[in-house]
Amino acid sequence: MAVEGGMKCVKFLLYVLLLAFCACAVGLIAVGVGAQLVLSQTITQGATPGSLLPVVIIAVGAFLFLVAFMGCCGACKENYCLMITFAIFLSLIMLVEVAAAIAGYVFRDKVMLEFNKDFRQQMQNYRKDNRTTLALDKMQEDFKCCGAANYTDWESVPSVPKGQVPDSCCINVTKDCGVSFQVKNIYPEGCVEKIGGWLRRNVLVVAAAALGIAFVEVLGIVFACCLVKSIRSGYEVM
Repeated sequence: MAVEGGMKCVKFLLYVLLLAFCACAVGLIAVGVGAQLVLSQTITQGATPGSLLPVVIIAVGAFLFLVAFMGCCGACKENYCLMITFAIFLSLIMLVEVAAAIAGYVFRDKVMLEFNKDFRQQMQNYRKDNRTTLALDKMQEDFKCCGAANYTDWESVPSVPKGQVPDSCCINVTKDCGVSFQVKNIYPEGCVEKIGGWLRRNVLVVAAAALGIAFVEVLGIVFACCLVKSIRSGYEVM
């Protein structure tokens, strides 16, 4: 029958979308983990709106993966209850993603303020705590920056002698290169602005990915509803 053939096509497309959901879920988890690693190096004082966003992204990614698995089982067994549950959960995930996107936009300035404040606090613990020292050195080397606003911020750090900066500030890192440095041989930009710029450059990529995921999820809900209608009508979909 034409309807049966149409539902076979819908079922096949749903399988394809479920694979896309799994890929999206892995992508969300990777983005969340990456954001958490960056923020955890500087934002350390409890749960804040900015620091909670990566956790939400990771949770949504993990939940999306489980929902995709549920949808695969429901489509394979042509189970009405599983497909209804799949459509409902997928709709809830879309709502959470929209809420997370809005929160990210609303709290974007707050995140940068927290970043600046906590980065400067971390600087005060430089050479006092080994983990903090390694984290700051790695951040300065990776993002090619020095200090919060610029290299002069290190003058207010008790553990760093006046007129010196950490070796990680040097363009060409060598032992004690920050002891008697020349300004031209160290990174001129501060880490807060440098990392902020990196985040801004990646916002469009994240936004495009979010729109793509949302579009795929809408298609998944539509196909799931079509399959549910077919199952409820008593058609056998192979």
